[in-house]
Amino acid sequence: MSSPLLTTQPRRRLRHFLSAPRLRLWLTLVMALASAWVWTVAQAQEASSAAIAPSPEAAEESGGMSEQARIQALRRASDAVLGVEVLGLADARSNASVGRERQGSGVVIDSDGLVLTIGYLIVEAEQVQLVLDDQRRLPARVVAYDVATGFGLLQALTPLPLAPVPLGDSAALRHGEPLMVVSGGDNGAVSLAQLVSRRPFAGYWEYQIDQALFTAPPRTDHSGAAVFNAEGELLGVGSLLVADALGNDSPTHLPGNMFVPVELLKPILAELRHNGTTVASRRAWLGLNCMERDGQVRVLRVNDDSPAEEAGVQPGDRIERIDGAQVQSLEQLWKQLWNGGQPERVITLDIRREGEPHRLTLHSVDRMTTLSKAEGI
Repeated sequence: MSSPLLTTQPRRRLRHFLSAPRLRLWLTLVMALASAWVWTVAQAQEASSAAIAPSPEAAEESGGMSEQARIQALRRASDAVLGVEVLGLADARSNASVGRERQGSGVVIDSDGLVLTIGYLIVEAEQVQLVLDDQRRLPARVVAYDVATGFGLLQALTPLPLAPVPLGDSAALRHGEPLMVVSGGDNGAVSLAQLVSRRPFAGYWEYQIDQALFTAPPRTDHSGAAVFNAEGELLGVGSLLVADALGNDSPTHLPGNMFVPVELLKPILAELRHNGTTVASRRAWLGLNCMERDGQVRVLRVNDDSPAEEAGVQPGDRIERIDGAQVQSLEQLWKQLWNGGQPERVITLDIRREGEPHRLTLHSVDRMTTLSKAEGI
């Protein structure tokens, strides 16, 4: 079974959706969602059902905002989300992983036309356009790309007819709290989601954050999508579709999305606007894609012309130690890499290949120095 309220609503119908009686029902369900989640509870074990069930506090609190104020806040939030179309530089390394032609979303966070998005959409960009709901396309430039958090910032080059959204407090979210997920562009849509877990996340591509947000049900148009609370405050920016949003401690698996929380943006926003990146992004890079399973970390892919390729690292290698420190998880591997010294230094990997131990010496590089920029940026 599935609730009609969980159906993704196309953006072209959004104004009707936000003024129709079904939104009033949605706002009621903001505080009591149990009946709306039969789509997954009926399929999950009892333990997983408890994991995603709304907490009593989330169900009981109604907040101080009136119904009409909520409708206006949610409409403003949805209107602030736009499409992002990017053409990468012809020789960009990132084209191998995210393609040269990229599409996603962004959200306006400042009255001067500053747009927050996910960084991999705009890394090594040659051209950027912002797509409004009426299909108008406006030029933009890249302001910042932050390797450490994964955020990207864009600046509209012409005035945007959109009001910015306030940044919320994702740390205050409770499990089971209802959320609104909005994407932009020609196929933009809005849907209901729920927070199902908050935990550290380590990506296969040399990426790790300590408090990622995981929501369900999943959205495939997640790249740069915005997630809002019931007050229309921005809580995070979409990064990934994940097979398991509940985490390794859960006995069952639930597909969903990973969002980068805005708490990571607040302390670095001024630095990003001024410098185009952060000090934390000036860190060692090896050019590895790795996977973690059962306490083992194995190499999935080696980037072309990277320190790992030059040192002879191969797909299938099991990484056992980095600079003498034991490796049993992606988080351990990446944090030891970044915290072990200067970005450009000699790094030792102890690996096991076809059952045989090997020690490899790599010369790491500063990740930011490997990224190309369009002329004039």
